[in-house]
Amino acid sequence: MIRVLVASRSSTMCAALENTIRSSPILELVGAVEPDRLSLSSVYADVLLLDVSDSDHDSLEFADLAIPAVLLLLDDVDSALVSSALRSGIRGVISRDATPQEIEGAVNAVASGLVVITPGSLIKLLPEAAPFAEELAESLTDRELEVLDLLAEGLSNKLIAHGLTISEHTVKTHVASIFAKLGASSRTEAVSQAIRRGLVML
Repeated sequence: MIRVLVASRSSTMCAALENTIRSSPILELVGAVEPDRLSLSSVYADVLLLDVSDSDHDSLEFADLAIPAVLLLLDDVDSALVSSALRSGIRGVISRDATPQEIEGAVNAVASGLVVITPGSLIKLLPEAAPFAEELAESLTDRELEVLDLLAEGLSNKLIAHGLTISEHTVKTHVASIFAKLGASSRTEAVSQAIRRGLVML
C-alpha cells in the first residue's frame, strides 16, 4: 500500500481527495493537514498530495519533510510553474480537475520514482518538440493508443497482450502500425515521438 498524506486549504477539495484515496485498493490515507502546517506534521507518508493555489506554492518548504515524493495539484499547469515546482523537488504536477483514476495513477507513479506532468506541460518544457506538434497524417486508433501507453510503461508484447486480453500476434500488428504512423523504427523512438506529440503522459 502507498501511504498518502493530503494537504489542502479547501475542505471540499480535501474531502474529495480523501475519498479518492480511501476508494483505491493501492492507496492508504495516513492523514490530512493544512499546507501551512506541513512542517509541524509528524505523520510519515510515501507521497504528499498537495493542493495549493498557483500563487502561493513557492512559499511552502519541502526540503525538511520526511516524505519521499510530493505530488502537486494546480489550477493552471503552465510551463513556468511546472519548471519551478520540479526544481523545488516536487516530483509531479497535475490538474486539480484530474479524475480519481488519474490521481491514483499519478500517486503510484511518483511513489515509484517517476516524474509526472501533463502532456501539454511537457510540450511547453521541450521547445525542441515544436516540429512534432503537427497532427499525424493518420491518427492512432483507440486500441493503438492503449498499446502505446503500455509501451511507454516498458511492458513486453506478452504482458501487453495479457493486459488487454488480446493475442501477442495482434499486439505485434498494433506495434507495427504505431511505428509506421509515428515514423519510428524502435520502441524507444516511438515512445519519444509520442511524448513529444502529447500522446502519452509520463
